[in-house]
Amino acid sequence: MDSLKHNKSDLITSVAKSAVGAVPFAGTLLSELVGAIIPNQRIDRLTKYVKELEQKISLIPDEVFDRLKTNEQFIDLIEESFVIASRAITDERRKYIASIIANGITNNSIEIEESKLLLKILQELNDIEIIWLRFYKVPTVVGDEEFRKKHNNILSQIRAYVGSDKETMQKAALQESYKNHLERLGLIRKKIRIDPSTKIPEFDIMTGQPRTSYARTTQLGDMLLEQIGLIDNEQK
Repeated sequence: MDSLKHNKSDLITSVAKSAVGAVPFAGTLLSELVGAIIPNQRIDRLTKYVKELEQKISLIPDEVFDRLKTNEQFIDLIEESFVIASRAITDERRKYIASIIANGITNNSIEIEESKLLLKILQELNDIEIIWLRFYKVPTVVGDEEFRKKHNNILSQIRAYVGSDKETMQKAALQESYKNHLERLGLIRKKIRIDPSTKIPEFDIMTGQPRTSYARTTQLGDMLLEQIGLIDNEQK
């Protein structure tokens, strides 16, 4: 890999050879993308993605690809995934992208439009928001302790009150923005807290927004989590 980093042509050839067995069109498409629109500094990211994709789809029968390799919508989906992967900084993000592609393929069909939508949604989320989305799949106090412990630095609630210092206020605002973004994308649904005496929603004096008692993932949120590999079908 070290030697490949210094030679663009060798890199393209190597990636094409490694991918062509499982993805017959990948080598040619990758070569075109690298030469046309992907800067040299992103080649390493794309190489890692192609290897990740190959691992995930290596068990899919060849006849499935024989049917799909002439499907223009499918080629467009793969091309889009390459472009997105070239911008992915973390290994986790590349795994999410590869999982969406691999999970969109079955022996009988490929849900191209569904996979495109999920890729688009994934692009709009940062890694912290994905962790929060997974949190809301099991939002109970004692739920999913292993996941919460692993991501405690992100999932620890930051509460700002009147008189809180500026840093706390800013961190709380950012954390709330992650949750609001998930809601705007239709990935979680919040339950508004109702005042038992007045029967009207309670409001947060800091933000002016309705208070929520809890939030849960929506069907779309569950679908995204499953397709990127953060939950299995039995957890939906």
